[in-house]
This record gives sequence, C-alpha cells and structure tokens, in this order.
Amino acid sequence: MPVFETPVLILALVAALAYLLGAVPFGIVISRAFGLADPRTVGSGNIGATNVLRSGSKPAAALTVLLDGAKGGIAVLIAGAIVGEDAAQIAALSAFLGHLYPVWLGFKGGKGVATFLGTVLALSLPIGIAACALWLATFAIFRISSLAGIIASALTPVAALLLGHGDKTVILAAMALFVWWRHRTNITRILNGTEPKVGRKKPPQDTA
Repeated sequence: MPVFETPVLILALVAALAYLLGAVPFGIVISRAFGLADPRTVGSGNIGATNVLRSGSKPAAALTVLLDGAKGGIAVLIAGAIVGEDAAQIAALSAFLGHLYPVWLGFKGGKGVATFLGTVLALSLPIGIAACALWLATFAIFRISSLAGIIASALTPVAALLLGHGDKTVILAAMALFVWWRHRTNITRILNGTEPKVGRKKPPQDTA
C-alpha cells in the first residue's frame, strides 16, 4: 500500500469523482450513438463490449473497450497528477467500482476487465503491459475471453511484485478479486467445459 499522506476529505472527493467517471456506461452510450440495440437486451444483458459486438458492430465494440479502459486510466492520471500516488490508487479502485456498479444503472454494470487494464496501465506502464500480455497470451492459447481476463487479473499483482511495485499489490489484488467475483458464472462454465470459445458459432461470454 502507498503511504496515505493526503487529507481524508480530499481522498474522499477523489474517490467520488473517479467513481462517477467510471460509472459512465459507454456500452450503452456507444450503442445509442451507432443506432444499435441496448446491450442490456442482448446476450448476457451486460453493458460491456461483447454485448455491443453481439449487436453487430465491431467498431462500436472496439470503441466501447477503449473508452471503458480510458475512463479508468484518465481517473488515475488526473488524481496522480493533481494530488499524488495515494489518490491515484484510490481513483483506480473507485473508477473500477464505478464500472462494476454504476449508480445510473441500479448498480448493474460490466465485468471490469477493460477498466481493470486501463487503470493498471495508468498506475504503472510496465505492470499494465504485463497485464495486457497475460491477457493476450491466455486468449491466444485458450480462445476464451473470460478466462483471459480471469488469469490476467489474478497474475497482475504477482507481476507488480516482480517488477518492484509492491506498494500497488494490495489495490491490484482487491481489483482482481472483484473481477473473479463478477466472472463467477463464467468460472463455473469453464470448470464444466461449457464456456464458449471465440470463433465458434456461440458468441463469447461478456468480460468487459
């Protein structure tokens, strides 16, 4: 954990603002802009990029991934630049939770992988690159997007330790636990061998 030197009230303000930014449901915003169906009415009912893809637009899905990642990264960068490292970590967790549990949607949000990667990249570029590499490697081997997110999130705190960023392991481990919790149904299907793979007729499960 970082040394918390910033006054509590300022950290609370950072947390609130980062949460509100993270709670912006870009999957819905982009779907409306592209004239697509509300992602909550498609597939798993999740607001992430996979359901946007199921609506039939790869560009819209790609833009959703980028914006879901960017909102977490932007929150971290602004908090770190204006306040400090302790605020950056608070902003990372808060923006991430905003995506998972957005107040605008009755606290029913996405599964967090894109926002997780975006916040990690902003917290530390080397750790973020490692996290993205873990996601890509797992996906390349198994072709299961949910498994890639689960593995990448679980190993990111380990990567932080190996790269000399032990002060970030607690926040990264906490975020990883939330990713696993949000993917609990996917984990059950993976263990049962019923989780769809990308490239098959049945679309992949939502992980964004």
